[in-house]
Amino acid sequence: MMQVSLTPELESIIQDRIASGQYNTPMEIIREALRLIAERDHFLEIQRESLRHDIKAGLDQLDKGLAVTPTKEEVWRKIESRLTES
Repeated sequence: MMQVSLTPELESIIQDRIASGQYNTPMEIIREALRLIAERDHFLEIQRESLRHDIKAGLDQLDKGLAVTPTKEEVWRKIESRLTES
């Protein structure tokens, strides 16, 4: 069995969620929090893999002499579109 100490602020959040009827027990809240952490970690790994793929593709283009240098604005537009796709 694991015991966890929470700050008063975190305890208050848990109590508020239970009082609102959103959750029935502190354990439900902790399970949901851990599920969300795992989901976020999975999402971040997918993003990292996509970035690695893009970097490799760019390096392959450089090796073949096919590189096109984008403008700073084009790079930021691509980054922003990736963030909004997620």
